Amino acid sequence: MKTTPPVALLTLIAMASPLALNAFVPAMPDVAVALDVDIATIQLTFTCYLLTLAIGQLITGPLADYFGRRPVLLAGLGLHTVGSLLAASADGVDMLIAGRVLQALGGSTCMALVRAIILDVHGRQGAAGRMGYVVMAIAIAQAIAPTIGGYLNLWSGWNSIFYLSVFMGALVWLLTLWMLPETSNVRSDSLHLGGILRRYREVLRSTQYLSYVLSNTAVAAAFYLFVGSSPYIVTGQLGGNSAQFGSWFLIVSLAFMAGSFLSTRLAHRFSVDKMILGGNLLSLLGAAFLVGLSALNQLSFVGVFLPMALLTFGRGLSQPSAQSAAINSSDRSAGTASGLMGFIQLLTGAVIAQLVPFLLEYGTTLVFGCILIALLIALMAHASTWRWQHENDLAIRCNNQQR
Repeated sequence: MKTTPPVALLTLIAMASPLALNAFVPAMPDVAVALDVDIATIQLTFTCYLLTLAIGQLITGPLADYFGRRPVLLAGLGLHTVGSLLAASADGVDMLIAGRVLQALGGSTCMALVRAIILDVHGRQGAAGRMGYVVMAIAIAQAIAPTIGGYLNLWSGWNSIFYLSVFMGALVWLLTLWMLPETSNVRSDSLHLGGILRRYREVLRSTQYLSYVLSNTAVAAAFYLFVGSSPYIVTGQLGGNSAQFGSWFLIVSLAFMAGSFLSTRLAHRFSVDKMILGGNLLSLLGAAFLVGLSALNQLSFVGVFLPMALLTFGRGLSQPSAQSAAINSSDRSAGTASGLMGFIQLLTGAVIAQLVPFLLEYGTTLVFGCILIALLIALMAHASTWRWQHENDLAIRCNNQQR
């Protein structure tokens, strides 16, 4: 068995959960009709997925710090595959939601532990560039999933979307069993609730960690607002179907992939904070276009998806650096820090996803306005930690000169 896990394996692991999450999105309006439920009810299949991902990552971090990365990841991939099979055979919304919850519970281990494994193996210096490959893999999954899901929904029915996740989950489980070594050299000594809470408290004491997480979460919130609302905008306002949504969403995801790939090329030329700032500014520009076009009643497929592509291009640039900077703010509990970051981000996404149907009642301009506000919060959060770091570095240099 190799001592260092191949990056290709880590990218496949990272793709499993976003593939399951996003492939179902184009089919949601049709599933609501097929199961005779309203939009708010079918939205629970998306919201519960995100909420379970959040809670799962909160649990996964301490488990991986105690048992190790490999056994926790294998167990999670197994749960993800079982959940996909349950959802595929669902004949009602309750069973469908239960399958989605199991899918997400298993998928949470993939999202949290891939980041931790990269830091285990490559450390702070090497993590940002390799994290870009993982983020790019997620972008690939997000790119192909809605397109495949949209066409599967039209050709074979919505249940067939989940058989795709069954195949993906089983394949990645086998590859992980074969190729992934244990990468954690430092283990926590307890799984008692007090010890877990103490590790989370230590991570949360870092102002730097919280600022990077808030910046990353705000950008992700903008993306969740769009993903949650755009299927209904396409079918309700633009007169499209699930296949058209999947095809146009491909542009958004390819932009994310391009930004993620570019981040791997620029990681050695620019500092982490410059990468985050540049990406956030591009995302803000995309959000401003969305709000402007909506306010002018100029919405079209081009007017919706191209500005969002600019936003996600910026997110692809900023996210790898923001994630690695946040996790590295906690030297001894990378798994806990990674899991907590995922929890905060996805809990926010779950709340937003369930609010989307209510926001849509007041029009798309309000939804896009909330996207713009989220990007402004991201910029302010990052500016605060960057200023703090600059002042801290100046103080250290002054002290060294005085000595």
